[in-house]
This record gives sequence, C-alpha cells and structure tokens, in this order.
Amino acid sequence: MKILVTGATGKLGSKVVESLLKSVPASDLVVSVRIPEKAEGLRASGVEVRQGDYDHPETLDHAFAGIDRLLIISADGDNETRIRQHSNAVAAAERAGVKFIAYTSLTNAQESKNTMAPTHKATEHAILKTGIPYSFLRNNWYLENEIPGIEGALAGAPWVTSAGNGKVGWALQQDYAEVAATVLSEKGHENTVYEFSGKPLTQEEFVAILSSVIGKEITVQQVDDTAYADSMKNADIPDFIIPILVEIQKGIREDTLDFESNDFKKVLGRSATPINEALKQLVNTISKTK
Repeated sequence: MKILVTGATGKLGSKVVESLLKSVPASDLVVSVRIPEKAEGLRASGVEVRQGDYDHPETLDHAFAGIDRLLIISADGDNETRIRQHSNAVAAAERAGVKFIAYTSLTNAQESKNTMAPTHKATEHAILKTGIPYSFLRNNWYLENEIPGIEGALAGAPWVTSAGNGKVGWALQQDYAEVAATVLSEKGHENTVYEFSGKPLTQEEFVAILSSVIGKEITVQQVDDTAYADSMKNADIPDFIIPILVEIQKGIREDTLDFESNDFKKVLGRSATPINEALKQLVNTISKTK
C-alpha cells in the first residue's frame, strides 16, 4: 500500500509524515513537494520524494501515479487560487486511480460562513464528484496560529481582538497531524466526515489560561474591526494580510469556529491535548527559539 502526503515539507505536512513513520514502513510512504531539495531529509530516511505542484497538473500526474491513499493538504492563498489548485489535485488523483482521498478541510465546511469556507466547500464537492472513497478532516483552528499574539503577550503586550464572545476550538498541529496519519494508515475511514476540535473557548477564557501558563496577567482589549486593523498595522503586519486577519476575527465573532465534537477521541482514542498543556508546549517552544 502506497500512501502519499502532499505539502510534506510544510508545518502540518511534516508532522503528518513524522506521525506516519511511527506506524508505516518508510518504503510505503511517498511525499509530493514543490521543491524536492527541501525534502532531502525524508529521502535519506527511505521515503520516496516526488515533485508535485498544485499549479502544474502535469507534475501531479507523475506524483500521484501508483498511489493508494492520498492526503491533500489545503494550500495557502485566496479562495479563488486555492479552489483552482485543489481542483487540479483532485482531478489528478482521479486520473491516477487513487483509491482513497483524505482532505484537510474546515469546521462545518458546507454550512460555514467563515471567510475560508468557500475553498473547502468547493473541494469537498470536487472529491465527492469523483466517487473515490474519502475522508474529510474538518480541522478547527491551529493553536500555532496564535504564536504572534503569544509572543506579544510574553513581551508584555495586551491581547487585542475584535472576536467578541465568539469561541474557537484550538488544538495543536500535532493533534491534527496524528488524526490525519491514523485515517491514512488504518482502514475503516472510508466516506467519513470528521470534525476535529478542541474545547471551544472565548478570547477571554483562552487568555486567562495563557496568563496562568506564563505566570503574568495579560490584558484583553476588545476592539472593533477598524481598531483591530490599525493594531495589526502598528505591529508591522503586511498590508495585504490585514484584511484576512480582520475577516478571521469576524468569523470567530460570528461563531463559525464554535463547534464541539468528540471526533478526536473517536479516531485517536483520546481528546485533543488540553489547552493548558498545549499552551505550555507552545510557550516552551517559543522560549527555546528566542
């Protein structure tokens, strides 16, 4: 059985591969990456490295050849770009005769009003149209997305948000990687939709836990979207990213990530890492890189 992970040198993809190697022989594992030179470490460990680029379908035909089980990790970028790229990947998987597709989607993708939902809704539909057995891994929010805010808090800055009382089901990328690896390597996940989420928390609840972890009080500043955008500009966030961050805050405020599920436990036999423990791990990692 050949398993392929796309985007295997990315933050999530590298963790998925690492998790797979604990239960799958390296000879059964293939990775598809845009720049193969970045995957030399994987090649050295016995993993087959193939060049594959979502923007160049002909590379995907080669990358997906002979693959039984495929993980399509969602790309970065605007919705239009991502929908095109994911469509290329799904079409290539169908041409290659892939027998199973897992896809990293978004919480409540088909119903969500989140700014990122259109990409995931379209990609899920594209996969369904192929008739290939699938598993939609609807991930809530990566705790690692909050690293800039955590770094600011460690330096004494307030936690600025326009998310109001909206809740987020944060979990570590490692947790999301482990469920992806399990779904890829085990049978019985065909035609499934999983909602992976940590315990939903408001910004105030999250920051209270972060305060206890770092041992100092963090002030939460609830602002409107305009003031939030200004604060991001003052933090030297590139201008083109700021509207995306504002939309994310709006989505949280409108409860698009307030979704509780026990699917982590269903797949892994355990819940997501508790948020206090997850934050301790993240803060320790941040401190070591300083």
